[in-house]
Amino acid sequence: MSGRNSGVGEPAESRFHVDLVHEDESRGRFRVGFGDPGALGSAADIGLPPDVFLEPDAPRSDSVSLHSTGTGQTQVSDTHSNTYYMRTFGHNTVDAVPNIDFYRHSDATLGEKMNRPSLAELHDQLDKDPLEDGLANGEEPAAAEEGAARAAKETKGAAIKFGWVKGVLVRCMLNIWGVMLFIRMSWIVGQAGIGLTVAIILMATVVTTITGLSTSAIATNGFVRGGGAYYLISRSLGPEFGGSIGLIFAFANAVAVAMYVVGFAETVVEMLNDVDALMTDELNDVRIVGALTVILLLGISVAGMEWEAKAQIVLLLILLAAIANYFVGSLIPDQDKKAKGFFGYQTAILVENLGPDFRDDETFFSVFAIFFPAATGILAGANISGDLSDPQSAIPKGTLLAILITGLTYVAVAISAGSCMVRDATGDVNDTLSDTINCTDAAACTLGYDFSICKEGGCQYGLMNDLQAMSLASAFGPLITAGIFSATLSSALASLVSAPKVFQALCKDNIYPGLGVFAKGYGKNNEPLRGYVLTFCIGLAFILIAELNIIAPIISNFFLASYALINFSVFHASLANSPGWRPSFKYYNMWVSLMGAILCCVVMFVINWWAALVTLLIVLALYIYVSYKKPDVNWGSSTQALIYNQALTQCLNLTGVEDHVKNFRPQCLVLTGYPSSRPALLQLVHSFTKNVGLMVCGHVRIAYRRANAKEASQEHARCQRWLNKKRIKAFYAPVFSDTLRHGVHFLLQSVGLGRLKPNTLVMGFKNNWMEGHMNDVETYINIIHDAFDLQFGMVILRLPEGLDVSHIQGQDELSSSNDKPPVSKDTPVTVTLTKDSDSDSSPCKTASNQSSPLIIRDSKAALSTSDQRLLESSQQFKKKQGKGTIDVWWLFDDGGLTLLLPYLLTNRSKWADCRIRVFIGGKINRIDHDRRMMATLLSRFRIDFSDINVLGDINTKPKKHNKLWFKAMVEPYRLKEEDMDQEAAERLKAEQPWRITDNELELYKAKSNRQIRLNELLKEHSSDAKLIVMTMPLARKGVVSSALYMCWLETLSKELPPLLLVRGNHQSVLTFYS
Repeated sequence: MSGRNSGVGEPAESRFHVDLVHEDESRGRFRVGFGDPGALGSAADIGLPPDVFLEPDAPRSDSVSLHSTGTGQTQVSDTHSNTYYMRTFGHNTVDAVPNIDFYRHSDATLGEKMNRPSLAELHDQLDKDPLEDGLANGEEPAAAEEGAARAAKETKGAAIKFGWVKGVLVRCMLNIWGVMLFIRMSWIVGQAGIGLTVAIILMATVVTTITGLSTSAIATNGFVRGGGAYYLISRSLGPEFGGSIGLIFAFANAVAVAMYVVGFAETVVEMLNDVDALMTDELNDVRIVGALTVILLLGISVAGMEWEAKAQIVLLLILLAAIANYFVGSLIPDQDKKAKGFFGYQTAILVENLGPDFRDDETFFSVFAIFFPAATGILAGANISGDLSDPQSAIPKGTLLAILITGLTYVAVAISAGSCMVRDATGDVNDTLSDTINCTDAAACTLGYDFSICKEGGCQYGLMNDLQAMSLASAFGPLITAGIFSATLSSALASLVSAPKVFQALCKDNIYPGLGVFAKGYGKNNEPLRGYVLTFCIGLAFILIAELNIIAPIISNFFLASYALINFSVFHASLANSPGWRPSFKYYNMWVSLMGAILCCVVMFVINWWAALVTLLIVLALYIYVSYKKPDVNWGSSTQALIYNQALTQCLNLTGVEDHVKNFRPQCLVLTGYPSSRPALLQLVHSFTKNVGLMVCGHVRIAYRRANAKEASQEHARCQRWLNKKRIKAFYAPVFSDTLRHGVHFLLQSVGLGRLKPNTLVMGFKNNWMEGHMNDVETYINIIHDAFDLQFGMVILRLPEGLDVSHIQGQDELSSSNDKPPVSKDTPVTVTLTKDSDSDSSPCKTASNQSSPLIIRDSKAALSTSDQRLLESSQQFKKKQGKGTIDVWWLFDDGGLTLLLPYLLTNRSKWADCRIRVFIGGKINRIDHDRRMMATLLSRFRIDFSDINVLGDINTKPKKHNKLWFKAMVEPYRLKEEDMDQEAAERLKAEQPWRITDNELELYKAKSNRQIRLNELLKEHSSDAKLIVMTMPLARKGVVSSALYMCWLETLSKELPPLLLVRGNHQSVLTFYS
């Protein structure tokens, strides 16, 4: 490098800069960006400090870092893989300029993945090592992975890639120019006439052209990998459509190998029969020749794509020679051929053959069904998309040009054959026109021949009778036979290559478990050798059957189904209006693509209606299977985009709809913490919100330091995946806050979108409130007040054993070591509440060494008896509830929420065997009247019930021992202002607002006694209920202290079966009007 001094000169200073990005000298890191890295000289030449030296073997790049070695010297090394990527942009900056390498996938084949500086690295203070956080978006590769990727890249660099001519144009033309061109085209012209034959060709070309345009649009909307039709469809419509069509498309190509090889073998056997050289009999000879042929084709394919491409070129040259041979021959008059119906170009023949002459029950559509398979094969180039040097450019150019060339060729052959050959000829040279015969109704008559005898049948020549008519018209007949061989072998070779490539791509995506063994590739081109062997076995099996007339229509329909889905993909992507749908190929239209999809489906039924039904059933079955398995892939399909579009549209539409009582749905914000922490609460709420209303799992994370956004995002995704995996239809909504109350307040105000907004707050009862700090109780009660202030309904679940299982090893599945994010020094870790705490109600302190749901404890620790009961209790709502009752204590009219929730529960299969019993308050002398009134109301609400109980003794004084228990419970929380002066009492009340004053206790004595009495009645009537749903008592905000209110809730709900305390927002949620 020192020998390049003259290339540097004085402007060196403008071509790089050195920027110190960390103040600690021992860990100081510099970045040098070179405007012209190719002109880099020695350290002294470029003006670096004396203690800097360059590593001579280091690869150069436009980003170089200088870092201290700890030995007093500074090294310059490449930083392509570092997040800090610096350029000179008028001033020293770590901000990166736009670069294509930032947008590559981590497994990109055409370049190396690079990572731009993260927002945190540009925005945050430099209080830590800039490289500490690794790469952006959680994509930091390990050293081994980087080495493997580099090795793979070097290996792939030697792979054979094809341009648009050899890779797409040649393959498509060879596939479209099939045997139909030589042995069926003349018969189609004879049946349909020139006019309708051209119409048939144009109709088929319209379908293939629209599909070609759609293919071009998809292929130019981003980088295309291997997999052909499967890749295009799966990345556009998602794995459900792609997985179903990919499997049948690969199978269709495999069977198509057999079809083409059998066509070749039949031609060979026919030639052997002509010279009396059959080996056994015709059928077995077809099998023998076919088996030998497919073995030869397998050898060519396994030898590599380069050999296969060379073979295709040779076959194309033969095919072109055969076509040219026909047109040249059609211009050369031959007297010997006239008796067989060939007269050269004659106006009389053209006029006669212009119209149709359908025979043998043939119709326009039956002839079209015979011709259309000849127009297929347009995906031959796209199927090897992984072997193309530039698929985005090659697929559109090669496919569309192939459709144009082959379409014109078919039209030219149709017009030519219809202009120089008559429909019927005897082949007898003596059938010339004599003077005694009056013949004026046929073109042959005007040309001196009388073929009128052919009207009675039996003629072997002419367009209608001789399938080798093109050989007759050609200049050299054997060359047409060679063309037939070329057409069949090239199509078979293309299918033999396409099927394994598509199947390999399908297996790599792991759509169908168990097929991964076929995903492995070999050699520099990643050849699917296992796929070749599988395709060979399938093809050989059908060759040995040698009867393909039944399977052929299904194969054609498989191809058409692929074409239909490609067209539908473009329509669907355009309809979704995703910003990511930006194909560089602009000559497409969503409605034209939709018409193309419909045409493909119509053609499927025209070709063979039962084969079309079989195809649709197979696609549907595979679609249902893939949808059920839900493969873990995310390709940004148009299905996702359309779902978003529809959801956004419907949400906006909902905002214009006023609320109506008939459409009320419980939309619950559930304070679960981590979703797996309180399974009983989660399952019970899910039981009455599933497919009915919104459910959001709220989680307040107490954090005193800045949250790590990256880890928070990963944790959010992990929790949402857990919910999806458990098939719980809910959203996870975490929020970071300094206190629990503020966090819940944030959730109450901000969770939701438009009308999809929670209207009910659900949380667990705070079982351990007497053991913890009373400030936690103050927070808990204030959360209830905040919910009522915001017009939310309130639901509290109490289980005797508690709700929170996060402290038990193995129960918090979100703490799996595979998913657990590393706890960095800036990551706030929310500690769990104590084991009996059942709501996120404690303003927990944070420290990285404290107990957290993300920390795994010793799995060998034995469970205590209480934990064992807690585990059993936490699963009780997952099981089917047997026969029993749901007791509804509807004591106060809260709008009907207390009654609606148990009704929704009984609609679930788990609760279907439970009957609703209703308990209401009343007077002893009006019990029957109150029961009839309630029965009338419930019948109008159309809510089934088994019994109504009117509690006439609700105001009876509670038992003395229960009153004494309540008094003892309240005692520690009293203010006891009589024992201190007024100023001290006021100061203590201000410091501890939860304390109960003597005046408050006396004022609400009757209400306290009512809670005691209700608990006695609950034990008396509902001790065997599966679930108790009870109207929750209210406490006036600012008047009733939180300790007294908590004592009421404790007294009311203690020592009972599962209890749901419910209080609506006093807006009607039930109506009896239609």
